[in-house]
Amino acid sequence: MQFVDATWEAWLTDNVHRGCTAQSMVEAMVGAGFDPKVAGAAVQRAIGGDAGFEASSARGKLGEYQYDRGPVSGGNSIRAFDRDVKVLMRCERPQVVLFGDVLSGEECAEMIERSRHRLERSTTVHPETGREDIIRNRTSEGIWFQRGEDAFIERLEQRIANLMNCPVENGEGFQVLHYGVGAEYRPHFDYFPPEQAGSAVHTARGGQRVATLVLYLNDVPGGGETVFPDAGLAVVGRQGGAVYFRYMNGLRQLDPLTLHGGAPVLSGDKWIMTKWVRERAYV
Repeated sequence: MQFVDATWEAWLTDNVHRGCTAQSMVEAMVGAGFDPKVAGAAVQRAIGGDAGFEASSARGKLGEYQYDRGPVSGGNSIRAFDRDVKVLMRCERPQVVLFGDVLSGEECAEMIERSRHRLERSTTVHPETGREDIIRNRTSEGIWFQRGEDAFIERLEQRIANLMNCPVENGEGFQVLHYGVGAEYRPHFDYFPPEQAGSAVHTARGGQRVATLVLYLNDVPGGGETVFPDAGLAVVGRQGGAVYFRYMNGLRQLDPLTLHGGAPVLSGDKWIMTKWVRERAYV
């Protein structure tokens, strides 16, 4: 079992000064191997009083997820910064929204061309260390863009922040992914599992991920659907469209029904762009 040494005390002090929530700090410590009660007591000491939560709830119980109202606006069309976006489908459990016309054909082509010659084999987070590792379950190639990298990227980020109804600064940079024939991403969660020690490395930089938007940059001739196996849902992407899904509610519970994956590409290729959103500013 971990113990709170001088390094952890300094980490707590720094996070309190940065305005991190008590719950997020407890979650990070539990993810790093601390007993929930030890983590809760340490955070309470750092804050200087009652943190207003039960430390034992930091891990979350997946079977008790409570669906609340999501941040995406209602209606069949949403004005997202500089563009009207169509709402094609809404699902309540899990919270999934399918959009059309998020990007123009020209914008999709621009993102593909910007990415084509910079692709590297995609990685995933190692559950124990937090390192980015290459695994057989994910056979795509990808490239990251810096947030606000230039005027074009900044405009797209403003639009998507409006659509997801979240601050731009809470978003990670865009990730563009390319899948050739046979490439896939087997079912996984986008959030960082609190019980895995490696998650603390990532939640320290803006908290837990709360929602994802997958944007489709081309039409795939065969396969490549975004699948939610436990919900019995499969989304066939169309160029310029996007699928949104939210997996953290107002109680900071994590939704197990958002288990999802990219089905194997059967013909042609697949280009997507992903935006992940955190609890607070991502730095």
